[in-house]
Amino acid sequence: MLETPRGGAGNGTAAADHRLMSIGTVLNTLRDEFPEVTISKIRFLESEGLIEPQRTPSGYRKFSPEDVERLGYVLRMQRDHYLPLKVIRDQLDASERGEGSVLPAQGSSAEPGDGDVVAADEERTVARLGREALLAAAEADEEQLAEWETYGLVAPLPDGSYDADAVTVAALVVELGRFGIEPRHLRAMKGAADREAGLVDQVVAPLRRHRNPQTRAHAEARTRELAGLIGRLHAALVHSALGVRVR
Repeated sequence: MLETPRGGAGNGTAAADHRLMSIGTVLNTLRDEFPEVTISKIRFLESEGLIEPQRTPSGYRKFSPEDVERLGYVLRMQRDHYLPLKVIRDQLDASERGEGSVLPAQGSSAEPGDGDVVAADEERTVARLGREALLAAAEADEEQLAEWETYGLVAPLPDGSYDADAVTVAALVVELGRFGIEPRHLRAMKGAADREAGLVDQVVAPLRRHRNPQTRAHAEARTRELAGLIGRLHAALVHSALGVRVR
């Protein structure tokens, strides 16, 4: 009999067991949103400590709905925000300690309502970090951060803190540095990003100026949607230029 994740016995244990899924079922569930996910990918994320499925006496993995939700979150953060696994793991750990936002439900709508826009803004505010916390999250030092700021890759907010995007950028710059790519090499990417942001601003500007408050509230949601599409297009173009088949 499988061990109950959190207390309970008898009917409670049976009910908990009934909710557990095989890795094949999890794969089919995730493929609706992530067509490229594989069993090997799920096993790799387990080996990296992102999930901890239960095991039957025979050694088969059994996943809870919470495991599937975590997997969806990890895959979404990799796909949409290019976050390194270490940063994602830290976010999950912080959420479990009650320090972060609630994990987004799998299959959540891409067109949030006004309340969701407000919640997203609050989440970004909560995610702000001080200088020391940013350095710890990116595993960097003051000299590196100063260099990133010189090239405009990372910039503090008016109050001196850093938002979640700065954490993402910092972690990615560190990862690229391991391949010999230095911040000075990334100036062209920063310039391209600024131009892409300007394009998004042109599209959503009429929404922001609209007299209807509800329409103005949707400007943020539309900005996020366009940013995601442009990011995916950029990644596809890079793969195409390199001659790498996108699987």
